Amino acid sequence: MTRFKELDPILHSQLRLAVISLLISTEIAEFTYIREQTGSTAGNLSIQLTKLKEAGYIDITKKFRNNYPQTLCSITSLGRTRFSEYINSLKDYLNPE
Repeated sequence: MTRFKELDPILHSQLRLAVISLLISTEIAEFTYIREQTGSTAGNLSIQLTKLKEAGYIDITKKFRNNYPQTLCSITSLGRTRFSEYINSLKDYLNPE
């Protein structure tokens, strides 16, 4: 039996982890802000946000602001829980006592 926990494959992607990390501190963020902060392309970010939404880690709200589409992302309680578990699993890898 291995003593290392399996890392969450949803969060183990660099871009998805970056998105969740941003949302942990901001609660809610616009698509453009996330894209700028992560340096991602719009297409790749859209795909990764969909994966996070399908896993239940984030909510996505689409609306219009001044006649322009606006996409807002927020972290769910499941997303917070999974992020915390992921961090704790990483700590096991970093401190294998």
